[in-house]
Amino acid sequence: MSMLTPRGLKGKQYRVTGNAYPRLSRPPRRGRKVAVALGGVLALGLVSVGGVQLYDVFTGKNAKDAAAQACATSSGKPLAAPEGSPSAAAPAAAAAAAAVSGAPAPVPSNTAVPQPAAVTVNVYNATDKAGLAARTADELRKRGFVVDKVGNAPAALDKKVPGTAQIVSGPGGLGAATLLSSQVATATATEDTRADATVDFVIGDTFSALADPAQAAAALAELTKPSPTPEPGHC
Repeated sequence: MSMLTPRGLKGKQYRVTGNAYPRLSRPPRRGRKVAVALGGVLALGLVSVGGVQLYDVFTGKNAKDAAAQACATSSGKPLAAPEGSPSAAAPAAAAAAAAVSGAPAPVPSNTAVPQPAAVTVNVYNATDKAGLAARTADELRKRGFVVDKVGNAPAALDKKVPGTAQIVSGPGGLGAATLLSSQVATATATEDTRADATVDFVIGDTFSALADPAQAAAALAELTKPSPTPEPGHC
C-alpha cells in the first residue's frame, strides 16, 4: 500500500493510507427533511378535501340543497328547506334558546286551514262608510265564523286600506287567515306578532260585499292548491 499525501498538505497528521483520497460527505440537513414532511402533509390534506368535493358533485347533494333553497313556486312561496339544513332547524333552535333565557317561546306557524267554526274574527271598518263592519260581521256569522270584536279600525289602519280588505293574523292564525281571505276578492294578508290565532278583517275603501259562497270556495281551492315540486336543477 502506498502512502498518499494530498497536494499542498504536509505533515503526518494529514497522511492517509490507500490508493485514493477519502470522500468527505456533507452533514445531513434537518431543514430539508422537515420541509419534505410538511409538503407531504399538505398534499395529503388537499387530496382529502378534493375527494370530499368530488363525492358531493357525483352524489348531487350540493345541487339538491341549492335547488331547494333557490327555487320558488309560481305563487311566490319559497319551498321548504331540506331536512337537516340550518334553516329547517331554526324554529327548534329559537324555541330552545327562549326556554333557556326565560323569554316567551315564539308562536309556531300554523298554516293548516281550519273550518269556519274554529276561526275567531275581529271585524273593523277602515272606511268612512257607516255600518259596514256590522253588516259584514253578520254575514260572516251566517257562514259559520265566530265573530268577536266589531267596530272602527285602529288608528294605524283607519283610512289606510286602499283595497277591498286587509286580513291580519299572527303566526298561529295563518291558516285561518287563508280561509278568511277567500271570502273577499283581492284581499291583502299581513302578519303581526300576536300570540293567539285570531284574525282581523279590516274593511277597505273598495269593499262592497263578501264573495258569494261559490266564489269563496273556488278562491279557497286556488289558495290551497299544492305547488308542483321542481325537478333537481330546475325551477
